[in-house]
Amino acid sequence: MRINELLGIKYPVFQGGMANISDGAFAAAISEAGALGIIGAGGMNAEALAEQIKICKDRTDKPFGVNIMLMNPDADRMAEIAAGEGVAVITTGAGNPGKYMKMWNDAGIKVFPVVSGVALARRLEDSGAFGIIAEGCESGGHIGELTTMALVPQVVDAVKIPVIAAGGIASGRQMAAAFALGACGIQAGTMFLVSSECPVHENYKEAVIAARDTGTAVTGRSAGAPVRVLKNAMVREYLKLEKEGADLMELEKFTLGSLRRAVKDGDTKTGSVMAGQVSGMLKEIRPAAEILENLMKEYENVRI
Repeated sequence: MRINELLGIKYPVFQGGMANISDGAFAAAISEAGALGIIGAGGMNAEALAEQIKICKDRTDKPFGVNIMLMNPDADRMAEIAAGEGVAVITTGAGNPGKYMKMWNDAGIKVFPVVSGVALARRLEDSGAFGIIAEGCESGGHIGELTTMALVPQVVDAVKIPVIAAGGIASGRQMAAAFALGACGIQAGTMFLVSSECPVHENYKEAVIAARDTGTAVTGRSAGAPVRVLKNAMVREYLKLEKEGADLMELEKFTLGSLRRAVKDGDTKTGSVMAGQVSGMLKEIRPAAEILENLMKEYENVRI
């Protein structure tokens, strides 16, 4: 059964909960377009999350979700707010949400943790997760090591709950491949960066559209925190510092506030333009509904 049938949404598509980007208005717009819009709580505190949930509810009566980064110092309060607001779905990253699972399940929320390996997927199934988002390293932002093609079938074989494929998906062909690997839905982030409704600066969108097939790089491997971003002046300098053996403190100072500069100010030279490897496939800014309609049409034409 496809995930849209389980959740009561039109398309089997989750919008990635992108930190500093996916606010309540954006999530509502994606849900209205037929996918599952997700508020990205990364970069927020609990009060900000509550406000964005209210905005989302004011703009749509369709299901939507919240993504909680578990390393956020306000994660405990965010977990309680999300439970109290009765959002349809919670996705999580950067840790194990086991201590919140009973509270969320009791509230009727379907929990989909993001994983980059099989072992955590198994533990989270045992903890009561409704499903798993298996995210390959083709994705933008924080990544693991396994590719989507390698990760998804291994997670599918390891658990009995629904698996959503994420990372490197922006076309119907890639969606068909994800389903062939055993996924029952997909999650996309980069594809929605170039939607009309996305609140990032226009410079950010244009940088994604201008990217070539080899236009991304991974920073932070030496610090154990790999992040995929578009190549620019900041990234080249960062990689140089990494190669020279810069310590974690120096690297963190170098990137402090860089995502916000790119998202809000349109600084695509020294800002952190997080985006996945599918950037090279994206050629224009379009409404989210059109992006989704074209995605599904292509899928119907190529599915096996």
